[in-house]
Amino acid sequence: MSIPFKTTLRVRDHCLCLHVQRAARALARRFDEALRPLGLTSGQFSLMMSLNRPRPPSIGSVAALLVMDRTTLTAALKPLERRGLVKTAADKADRRSRLLTLTPGGITLLSKAVPVWERTHASLEARPGANGNSLRRNLGALV
Repeated sequence: MSIPFKTTLRVRDHCLCLHVQRAARALARRFDEALRPLGLTSGQFSLMMSLNRPRPPSIGSVAALLVMDRTTLTAALKPLERRGLVKTAADKADRRSRLLTLTPGGITLLSKAVPVWERTHASLEARPGANGNSLRRNLGALV
């Protein structure tokens, strides 16, 4: 059995997953290039920003926010921990739970990264036809 080529074209032209993946890769590439001088990827920036809270979040809450499984999040944290940017510690109220905090070095690096993110983000939103609010709203409906 073979799949007709017209099916391939229909998937190429209509698949929401494919279009979101392509857009995500293109956006990540732009932010990766902008953040490279700071030694960060766009994913690391997002992860570190998710830790910038008044109280240290649990691994579970960060995983839920980033729509990642805990194993993937744990793997993503390792390079940041090795660089001394993030610290993981047991929750004193529940020893089974792990809490995540930015270290002073992590906060310093993140404070340097935010203006880079702001400039990059502004340049993308300024593009003709870009409607960030509408895009965020529509993507949120899919999540």
